[in-house]
Amino acid sequence: MKYDIKVTKTNQSHISEVDFENLPFGRVFSDHMFIADYKNGVWGDLRIVPFDNIPTHPATSALHYGQSIFEGLKAFRNSNGEIQIFRPTKNLERLNLSAARMAMPALPQDLFMQALDTLVLLDQKWVPTSAGSSLYIRPFMFATDEYVGIKASDNYRFIIFTCPVQSYYSAPVKVLIADKHVRAFPGGTGEAKAAGNYAATLQPVQEARANGFDQILWTDGIEFKYLQEIGTMNVFLQIDGQILTPALNGCILNGITRNSILQLLADRGIVAIERNITVDELVEAHQKGTLEDAFGAGTAATISHISHIGYKGTTLTLPDIEGRTLSQELKQELEDIKHDRIPDRHGWVHKIAVNVLI
Repeated sequence: MKYDIKVTKTNQSHISEVDFENLPFGRVFSDHMFIADYKNGVWGDLRIVPFDNIPTHPATSALHYGQSIFEGLKAFRNSNGEIQIFRPTKNLERLNLSAARMAMPALPQDLFMQALDTLVLLDQKWVPTSAGSSLYIRPFMFATDEYVGIKASDNYRFIIFTCPVQSYYSAPVKVLIADKHVRAFPGGTGEAKAAGNYAATLQPVQEARANGFDQILWTDGIEFKYLQEIGTMNVFLQIDGQILTPALNGCILNGITRNSILQLLADRGIVAIERNITVDELVEAHQKGTLEDAFGAGTAATISHISHIGYKGTTLTLPDIEGRTLSQELKQELEDIKHDRIPDRHGWVHKIAVNVLI
Protein backbone atom coordinates (compact mmCIF):
# COMPACT_ATOMS: atom_id res chain seq x y z
CA MET A 1 0.00 0.00 0.00
CA LYS A 2 1.25 3.48 -0.88
CA TYR A 3 0.66 6.15 1.74
CA ASP A 4 0.24 9.88 1.28
CA ILE A 5 3.02 11.42 3.39
CA LYS A 6 3.05 15.21 3.40
CA VAL A 7 6.60 16.63 3.35
CA THR A 8 7.45 20.06 4.74
CA LYS A 9 11.12 20.87 4.28
CA THR A 10 13.17 22.97 6.66
CA ASN A 11 13.93 26.49 5.50
CA GLN A 12 17.51 26.27 6.71
CA SER A 13 19.56 23.11 7.22
CA HIS A 14 22.05 23.21 10.08
CA ILE A 15 24.28 20.49 8.64
CA SER A 16 27.07 23.00 8.00
CA GLU A 17 27.34 23.51 11.76
CA VAL A 18 28.13 19.85 12.44
CA ASP A 19 31.64 18.45 12.91
CA PHE A 20 31.22 14.97 11.44
CA GLU A 21 34.64 13.90 12.70
CA ASN A 22 33.58 14.52 16.32
CA LEU A 23 30.03 13.28 16.82
CA PRO A 24 28.80 12.75 20.38
CA PHE A 25 26.33 9.85 20.39
CA GLY A 26 22.70 10.97 20.39
CA ARG A 27 23.21 14.73 20.69
CA VAL A 28 23.29 15.88 17.07
CA PHE A 29 19.99 15.63 15.17
CA SER A 30 19.19 15.71 11.47
CA ASP A 31 16.90 18.25 9.82
CA HIS A 32 13.56 16.38 9.69
CA MET A 33 11.35 13.89 11.48
CA PHE A 34 8.37 11.73 10.52
CA ILE A 35 5.16 11.87 12.56
CA ALA A 36 1.97 9.80 12.44
CA ASP A 37 -1.01 9.94 14.79
CA TYR A 38 -3.29 7.06 15.74
CA LYS A 39 -6.93 8.10 16.24
CA ASN A 40 -10.19 6.20 15.93
CA GLY A 41 -8.27 2.99 15.25
CA VAL A 42 -6.34 4.32 12.23
CA TRP A 43 -2.85 5.72 11.61
CA GLY A 44 -3.21 9.06 9.85
CA ASP A 45 -1.99 12.65 9.47
CA LEU A 46 1.26 11.29 8.03
CA ARG A 47 3.89 14.00 7.68
CA ILE A 48 7.57 14.79 7.59
CA VAL A 49 8.34 18.12 9.21
CA PRO A 50 11.42 20.06 10.35
CA PHE A 51 12.92 18.56 13.51
CA ASP A 52 11.53 20.46 16.49
CA ASN A 53 10.12 20.16 19.98
CA ILE A 54 6.79 18.39 20.52
CA PRO A 55 3.98 20.35 22.21
CA THR A 56 2.64 18.17 25.03
CA HIS A 57 -0.49 18.40 27.17
CA PRO A 58 0.30 18.07 30.91
CA ALA A 59 -2.11 15.12 31.18
CA THR A 60 -0.58 13.17 28.28
CA SER A 61 -0.95 9.62 29.52
CA ALA A 62 2.55 8.45 28.47
CA LEU A 63 4.01 10.91 30.99
CA HIS A 64 1.97 9.42 33.82
CA TYR A 65 1.59 5.74 33.02
CA GLY A 66 4.58 4.89 30.86
CA GLN A 67 3.00 3.69 27.62
CA SER A 68 6.10 4.37 25.55
CA ILE A 69 8.25 2.11 23.36
CA PHE A 70 11.15 2.67 21.00
CA GLU A 71 13.57 1.05 18.57
CA GLY A 72 17.05 1.75 17.26
CA LEU A 73 18.59 0.96 13.88
CA LYS A 74 21.34 2.33 11.69
CA ALA A 75 21.93 3.46 8.12
CA PHE A 76 25.31 3.32 6.37
CA ARG A 77 26.68 4.53 3.05
CA ASN A 78 28.40 2.03 0.76
CA SER A 79 31.15 2.65 -1.78
CA ASN A 80 28.57 3.25 -4.55
CA GLY A 81 26.97 6.07 -2.59
CA GLU A 82 23.85 4.03 -1.77
CA ILE A 83 22.39 4.16 1.71
CA GLN A 84 21.98 0.83 3.45
CA ILE A 85 19.77 0.18 6.47
CA PHE A 86 20.50 -2.95 8.46
CA ARG A 87 17.52 -5.30 8.99
CA PRO A 88 14.78 -2.67 9.41
CA THR A 89 11.89 -5.13 9.18
CA LYS A 90 13.27 -6.97 12.23
CA ASN A 91 13.12 -3.70 14.15
CA LEU A 92 9.51 -3.23 13.13
CA GLU A 93 8.71 -6.79 14.14
CA ARG A 94 10.14 -6.14 17.58
CA LEU A 95 8.43 -2.74 17.81
CA ASN A 96 5.09 -4.40 17.22
CA LEU A 97 5.82 -7.11 19.79
CA SER A 98 6.63 -4.37 22.28
CA ALA A 99 3.43 -2.56 21.29
CA ALA A 100 1.35 -5.69 21.90
CA ARG A 101 2.86 -6.15 25.39
CA MET A 102 2.17 -2.49 26.24
CA ALA A 103 -1.42 -2.53 24.89
CA MET A 104 -0.50 -0.25 21.98
CA PRO A 105 -1.46 -0.49 18.29
CA ALA A 106 0.71 -2.18 15.67
CA LEU A 107 2.30 -0.18 12.89
CA PRO A 108 1.86 -1.53 9.33
CA GLN A 109 5.11 -2.63 7.70
CA ASP A 110 4.50 -0.80 4.43
CA LEU A 111 3.86 2.45 6.33
CA PHE A 112 7.00 2.02 8.41
CA MET A 113 9.20 1.27 5.41
CA GLN A 114 7.80 4.12 3.30
CA ALA A 115 8.24 6.58 6.16
CA LEU A 116 11.76 5.32 6.81
CA ASP A 117 12.82 5.52 3.16
CA THR A 118 11.30 8.96 2.64
CA LEU A 119 12.85 10.44 5.77
CA VAL A 120 16.33 9.00 5.21
CA LEU A 121 16.28 9.99 1.55
CA LEU A 122 15.29 13.54 2.47
CA ASP A 123 18.15 13.76 4.99
CA GLN A 124 20.60 11.67 2.95
CA LYS A 125 23.41 14.21 3.39
CA TRP A 126 23.34 13.43 7.11
CA VAL A 127 24.54 9.85 6.58
CA PRO A 128 28.21 10.08 7.60
CA THR A 129 31.01 8.40 5.68
CA SER A 130 33.89 8.25 8.15
CA ALA A 131 34.95 4.91 9.63
CA GLY A 132 32.88 3.81 12.62
CA SER A 133 30.10 6.31 11.97
CA SER A 134 26.50 5.83 10.88
CA LEU A 135 23.07 7.46 10.86
CA TYR A 136 21.27 6.28 13.98
CA ILE A 137 17.51 5.99 13.47
CA ARG A 138 15.13 6.24 16.42
CA PRO A 139 11.49 5.19 15.88
CA PHE A 140 9.27 5.52 18.95
CA MET A 141 5.61 5.46 19.94
CA PHE A 142 3.83 6.90 22.96
CA ALA A 143 0.31 7.30 24.33
CA THR A 144 -1.30 10.70 23.81
CA ASP A 145 -4.65 10.59 25.62
CA GLU A 146 -5.18 13.80 27.60
CA TYR A 147 -6.58 11.93 30.57
CA VAL A 148 -5.45 11.22 34.12
CA GLY A 149 -6.75 7.70 34.61
CA ILE A 150 -5.09 4.31 34.50
CA LYS A 151 -6.14 2.65 31.26
CA ALA A 152 -4.67 1.93 27.85
CA SER A 153 -4.72 5.07 25.77
CA ASP A 154 -7.01 5.39 22.76
CA ASN A 155 -4.61 7.71 20.91
CA TYR A 156 -0.92 7.41 20.07
CA ARG A 157 1.84 9.20 18.22
CA PHE A 158 4.64 7.52 16.26
CA ILE A 159 7.80 9.46 15.38
CA ILE A 160 11.06 8.69 13.59
CA PHE A 161 14.05 10.99 13.90
CA THR A 162 17.69 10.43 12.99
CA CYS A 163 21.10 11.51 14.21
CA PRO A 164 24.60 11.01 12.85
CA VAL A 165 26.76 9.14 15.36
CA GLN A 166 30.11 7.54 15.95
CA SER A 167 30.71 4.49 18.16
CA TYR A 168 28.59 4.20 21.31
CA TYR A 169 31.53 2.73 23.22
CA SER A 170 34.93 4.03 22.14
CA ALA A 171 36.82 1.48 24.27
CA PRO A 172 36.26 -1.99 25.78
CA VAL A 173 33.66 -1.89 28.54
CA LYS A 174 33.77 -2.76 32.21
CA VAL A 175 30.60 -4.37 33.55
CA LEU A 176 29.37 -5.03 37.06
CA ILE A 177 27.27 -8.14 37.74
CA ALA A 178 24.00 -7.20 39.45
CA ASP A 179 23.49 -8.72 42.87
CA LYS A 180 20.78 -6.50 44.39
CA HIS A 181 18.92 -4.49 41.74
CA VAL A 182 16.58 -6.06 39.15
CA ARG A 183 16.02 -5.10 35.52
CA ALA A 184 13.42 -7.71 34.54
CA PHE A 185 11.57 -10.70 35.95
CA PRO A 186 9.31 -13.48 34.61
CA GLY A 187 6.00 -12.14 33.39
CA GLY A 188 7.30 -8.58 33.22
CA THR A 189 8.26 -6.44 30.24
CA GLY A 190 11.92 -7.42 29.91
CA GLU A 191 11.66 -8.58 26.30
CA ALA A 192 9.81 -5.40 25.25
CA LYS A 193 11.75 -2.27 24.33
CA ALA A 194 9.68 -0.21 26.72
CA ALA A 195 10.94 3.09 28.10
CA GLY A 196 10.31 2.05 31.70
CA ASN A 197 12.72 -0.88 31.42
CA TYR A 198 15.54 1.59 30.96
CA ALA A 199 14.33 4.01 33.62
CA ALA A 200 14.60 1.25 36.21
CA THR A 201 18.30 0.77 35.40
CA LEU A 202 19.47 4.35 35.64
CA GLN A 203 20.11 4.61 39.39
CA PRO A 204 21.98 1.27 39.59
CA VAL A 205 24.09 2.26 36.59
CA GLN A 206 24.96 5.53 38.33
CA GLU A 207 26.24 3.47 41.25
CA ALA A 208 28.21 1.20 38.93
CA ARG A 209 29.85 4.16 37.17
CA ALA A 210 30.77 5.72 40.50
CA ASN A 211 32.72 2.52 41.13
CA GLY A 212 34.54 2.53 37.83
CA PHE A 213 32.22 0.41 35.66
CA ASP A 214 30.45 1.36 32.44
CA GLN A 215 27.36 -0.84 32.63
CA ILE A 216 25.62 -3.58 34.58
CA LEU A 217 25.41 -7.22 33.60
CA TRP A 218 21.93 -7.97 34.85
CA THR A 219 20.93 -11.23 36.49
CA ASP A 220 17.58 -12.84 37.24
CA GLY A 221 15.48 -11.09 39.84
CA ILE A 222 14.85 -14.15 41.99
CA GLU A 223 18.22 -15.65 42.89
CA PHE A 224 20.63 -13.23 41.16
CA LYS A 225 22.10 -16.43 39.79
CA TYR A 226 21.59 -16.41 36.03
CA LEU A 227 22.98 -13.91 33.56
CA GLN A 228 20.47 -11.94 31.50
CA GLU A 229 21.79 -8.98 29.47
CA ILE A 230 23.81 -5.80 29.73
CA GLY A 231 21.78 -2.58 29.86
CA THR A 232 22.60 -1.61 26.27
CA MET A 233 23.27 -5.00 24.66
CA ASN A 234 23.00 -8.78 24.83
CA VAL A 235 25.97 -10.71 26.19
CA PHE A 236 28.11 -13.51 24.72
CA LEU A 237 30.81 -15.58 26.43
CA GLN A 238 33.49 -17.82 25.01
CA ILE A 239 34.39 -20.51 27.54
CA ASP A 240 36.82 -23.29 26.68
CA GLY A 241 36.13 -22.82 22.97
CA GLN A 242 32.32 -22.78 23.26
CA ILE A 243 30.22 -19.70 22.50
CA LEU A 244 27.45 -19.18 25.06
CA THR A 245 24.66 -16.63 25.31
CA PRO A 246 21.68 -16.51 27.70
CA ALA A 247 18.55 -18.11 26.28
CA LEU A 248 15.61 -15.85 25.52
CA ASN A 249 13.13 -16.32 28.34
CA GLY A 250 10.84 -13.29 28.26
CA CYS A 251 13.25 -11.27 30.42
CA ILE A 252 15.86 -10.63 27.73
CA LEU A 253 15.60 -8.38 24.69
CA ASN A 254 15.58 -10.36 21.46
CA GLY A 255 18.47 -8.45 19.96
CA ILE A 256 18.80 -8.06 16.20
CA THR A 257 22.59 -7.94 16.44
CA ARG A 258 22.40 -11.01 18.71
CA ASN A 259 20.35 -12.82 16.08
CA SER A 260 22.80 -11.78 13.36
CA ILE A 261 25.80 -13.05 15.33
CA LEU A 262 24.13 -16.40 15.88
CA GLN A 263 23.59 -16.70 12.13
CA LEU A 264 27.16 -15.69 11.28
CA LEU A 265 28.44 -18.27 13.74
CA ALA A 266 26.23 -20.93 12.16
CA ASP A 267 27.62 -19.94 8.75
CA ARG A 268 31.05 -20.86 10.12
CA GLY A 269 29.79 -24.19 11.41
CA ILE A 270 29.85 -22.98 15.01
CA VAL A 271 26.80 -23.78 17.10
CA ALA A 272 26.36 -21.16 19.78
CA ILE A 273 24.74 -22.56 22.89
CA GLU A 274 21.69 -20.64 24.12
CA ARG A 275 21.00 -21.63 27.71
CA ASN A 276 20.90 -20.43 31.28
CA ILE A 277 24.38 -19.29 32.30
CA THR A 278 25.19 -18.93 35.97
CA VAL A 279 27.39 -16.32 37.57
CA ASP A 280 29.27 -19.11 39.33
CA GLU A 281 30.31 -20.82 36.09
CA LEU A 282 31.53 -17.50 34.67
CA VAL A 283 33.65 -16.89 37.79
CA GLU A 284 34.89 -20.49 37.79
CA ALA A 285 35.86 -20.27 34.11
CA HIS A 286 37.88 -17.14 34.86
CA GLN A 287 39.62 -18.89 37.75
CA LYS A 288 40.50 -21.86 35.51
CA GLY A 289 41.68 -19.62 32.67
CA THR A 290 39.00 -20.90 30.29
CA LEU A 291 37.05 -17.62 30.02
CA GLU A 292 38.51 -16.66 26.65
CA ASP A 293 36.17 -13.84 25.65
CA ALA A 294 33.12 -11.83 26.67
CA PHE A 295 31.40 -9.22 24.55
CA GLY A 296 28.16 -7.32 24.22
CA ALA A 297 26.06 -7.14 21.05
CA GLY A 298 23.57 -4.42 20.18
CA THR A 299 22.56 -1.92 17.51
CA ALA A 300 24.23 1.07 19.13
CA ALA A 301 27.20 -0.88 20.44
CA THR A 302 27.55 -3.41 17.55
CA ILE A 303 30.10 -5.75 19.18
CA SER A 304 31.75 -4.28 22.26
CA HIS A 305 34.43 -6.27 24.01
CA ILE A 306 34.28 -6.58 27.78
CA SER A 307 37.61 -5.94 29.49
CA HIS A 308 36.63 -6.35 33.15
CA ILE A 309 33.76 -7.95 35.08
CA GLY A 310 33.05 -6.89 38.64
CA TYR A 311 31.32 -9.15 41.16
CA LYS A 312 30.95 -8.78 44.93
CA GLY A 313 34.01 -6.60 45.35
CA THR A 314 36.24 -8.61 43.00
CA THR A 315 37.19 -7.57 39.48
CA LEU A 316 37.86 -10.21 36.84
CA THR A 317 40.32 -9.11 34.16
CA LEU A 318 39.70 -10.70 30.77
CA PRO A 319 42.27 -11.59 28.07
CA ASP A 320 43.68 -8.88 25.82
CA ILE A 321 41.35 -7.84 23.01
CA GLU A 322 44.00 -8.50 20.36
CA GLY A 323 43.89 -12.22 21.09
CA ARG A 324 40.12 -12.59 20.74
CA THR A 325 40.13 -13.70 17.12
CA LEU A 326 36.57 -14.92 16.65
CA SER A 327 34.74 -11.90 18.06
CA GLN A 328 37.07 -9.56 16.16
CA GLU A 329 36.25 -11.40 12.93
CA LEU A 330 32.51 -11.34 13.64
CA LYS A 331 32.62 -7.61 14.29
CA GLN A 332 34.45 -7.01 11.02
CA GLU A 333 32.08 -9.27 9.09
CA LEU A 334 29.05 -7.39 10.39
CA GLU A 335 30.61 -4.06 9.41
CA ASP A 336 31.49 -5.38 5.98
CA ILE A 337 27.90 -6.54 5.37
CA LYS A 338 26.48 -3.22 6.54
CA HIS A 339 28.76 -1.31 4.14
CA ASP A 340 28.31 -3.72 1.20
CA ARG A 341 31.98 -4.75 1.20
CA ILE A 342 31.06 -8.46 1.15
CA PRO A 343 27.97 -10.29 -0.16
CA ASP A 344 24.80 -10.01 1.92
CA ARG A 345 24.02 -13.73 1.98
CA HIS A 346 20.93 -13.42 4.17
CA GLY A 347 19.21 -10.39 2.65
CA TRP A 348 19.75 -8.26 5.74
CA VAL A 349 20.50 -4.97 4.01
CA HIS A 350 17.76 -2.65 2.76
CA LYS A 351 19.19 -0.30 0.13
CA ILE A 352 17.96 3.20 -0.70
CA ALA A 353 19.05 4.63 -4.04
CA VAL A 354 20.02 8.27 -3.54
CA ASN A 355 19.74 9.50 -7.13
CA VAL A 356 16.14 10.61 -6.56
CA LEU A 357 15.64 13.80 -4.59
CA ILE A 358 12.44 14.65 -2.75
